[in-house]
Amino acid sequence: MRYTTFTECGKRRDNEDFCQVAADKDGGRHLFVVCDGMGGHAMGEVASRVVCSTICDYWKQASFDDGVERVLDTAFQMASKALDEKADVLNHVEMGTTMALAAICGPQLTIAHASDSRCYLLRPSKGVIHQTGDHVNNSIWGNFIERSFFSYQKDKAKVEMRQFGLQDGDRIFLCTDGVHQFIDPEILTKRCMDEKSPEEVADVIRYLCEKFSDDNYSGILVYYESNNDNANPKG
Repeated sequence: MRYTTFTECGKRRDNEDFCQVAADKDGGRHLFVVCDGMGGHAMGEVASRVVCSTICDYWKQASFDDGVERVLDTAFQMASKALDEKADVLNHVEMGTTMALAAICGPQLTIAHASDSRCYLLRPSKGVIHQTGDHVNNSIWGNFIERSFFSYQKDKAKVEMRQFGLQDGDRIFLCTDGVHQFIDPEILTKRCMDEKSPEEVADVIRYLCEKFSDDNYSGILVYYESNNDNANPKG
C-alpha cells in the first residue's frame, strides 16, 4: 500500500477541509477520510475536523469481530454525537461537513460517503470502476445538500456504503468538491492513473487545482499493491 495526502486553502481565506489516515499495518487495515466543512455556515473547519477525527479515532481502537460495516456505522453515530457536543460548547452553533472515506481490510474495500466529497475506484486498463454520486439536489433555486453531518440533525447523516473486491494495481482517490468541480472528469481520472508515484500524481492534481479551483482542495490518493504493504505517507 502506498498513499499520499494533500489539503490546501486555495483562493479561500480559510481551509475548511480536513483529511486523515488511520493505518494499522500489522492488522492489514487502513482508513482514509476526507471532510469538507460546509460553506454558508459557521465553524466549517471545526465540523470537518471533529467528524474526521472521531471516525478515525474509533477505527483505531474498534473490534472488527462483527465486520467493517458495523464498525463504520458506530463510528458515524459517534461522529454525529461528537459534532453535537462540540456545537453545545460553541453556543449551539449550526455547522456541518461532508464526508467520504475508503476503508481497506485485506483485499476488501468499503466506500462510504455523505454529500459531495467523492471517492473513485480506478483499475488499470479498465478506468473508473466506481464513482460515488453526490447527495445534492440541483434545482433552479440552487444546490441543496441532502446528506451530511450537521449539528443537531442526525437524520441528515445517512451515509451511503458499498463494498468491492480489490485487485493488485487498483487506485483509490478521495477528494473534496474543490477538486472534482474544477477539473474535467476525464482529465482527473486519467491523471490518477498516470504511471508515476502517488506524490507525483498528487502534485499534478494540486497544480490543476491551484490554477482552476476557487475553493479549498484536498485529496488522498492510494495505490493498492497486494505484495507491498509498506505505507508511504506524505502530508
